Amino acid sequence: MTRPPAWSIIAPIAGGVLLAGTAAGWRGPFLALVAVGLAACILAAVHHAEHLALILGEPYGTMLLAIAVTVIELGLIVTLTVAGGESAESLARDTVYAAIMIILNGIVGLCLLVGGLRFREQEFKLQGASASLTTLAAIAVLTLVLPNFTSTMPGPYYSRGQLALVALTTLVLYATFALVQGSRHREHFVEDEDEKVGSAAAGTGGSGWALTSALLAACLAAVVLLAKSLAPVIERTVAAAGAPSAVVGVVIAALVLMPEGLAAYRAARINRLQSSLNLALGSALASIGLTIPAVALLSIATGWRLALGLDALSMVLLALSLFVAALSLGTGRTTILQGAVHLVLFAIYLFTTVVP
Repeated sequence: MTRPPAWSIIAPIAGGVLLAGTAAGWRGPFLALVAVGLAACILAAVHHAEHLALILGEPYGTMLLAIAVTVIELGLIVTLTVAGGESAESLARDTVYAAIMIILNGIVGLCLLVGGLRFREQEFKLQGASASLTTLAAIAVLTLVLPNFTSTMPGPYYSRGQLALVALTTLVLYATFALVQGSRHREHFVEDEDEKVGSAAAGTGGSGWALTSALLAACLAAVVLLAKSLAPVIERTVAAAGAPSAVVGVVIAALVLMPEGLAAYRAARINRLQSSLNLALGSALASIGLTIPAVALLSIATGWRLALGLDALSMVLLALSLFVAALSLGTGRTTILQGAVHLVLFAIYLFTTVVP
């Protein structure tokens, strides 16, 4: 077993020390150190995620990273939502929508552009991308669009019964996708050589798998807790700038998705677009497929109102992003053109979030 580099072990420990400082009430210039510690923990998380992917083989490593990040993202959303009360009823929607747009346009676009610049064309398994986009489109519309068109409750809300049904449907769709990706049709999500690597790695991970998983969990926990300590500063900065509250969701999603985004980018740079898409699309599915059922359960149990429906502008951008993704990932080969289109959509999304 290869010993992890010292910096990747020190990073989460340093993150814990910084968290202790924030708990003690240290503010001001100390928050700059918190931001540096957050960046270090993100880099360490990416390192351990890549090592874990090598041990487990595709697509298990990327699945585990996507689920781990999403669980921690969920914890952050629930914590901030409960603390914010009624004023945070749209935080889950804003963060999940931001995660989808960041992944679908920002991360995927960057990976396709970088891969196209370095290798002209890149290939991936069409069946896997199609399965991911099909599931993502269904879940996104059911959770973020349909609430605006139901009549039992006005506005962007589901009734309790509707919310329970949609939460269950979302969970079933994600669980089915995970079963297809990890077991029944695993070959649709891996390169041909990855199957051999995964088979060779199976049974040899042992203690390496356990240690790397523990370090990854520690790094991800440090990322979300450090991000949480910076959240009040982010909220005050957004309010002082006069920007819409949805910007807070964008910042939170961007911080939490940095480990996956960086790992996907690095995979694209070494001509492993399949791994990039597994990370990106899998993260989008995990984000919405696990977060929505959890916050729905919280809403039903506590009576807290959960706003899910997007406004008209956001629905148009979401529909356009899904449509473009279906086209750009519909041939199994990509160039810089697809990457440029996705990045333009991402820029439009960011601009219209700040200036609706």
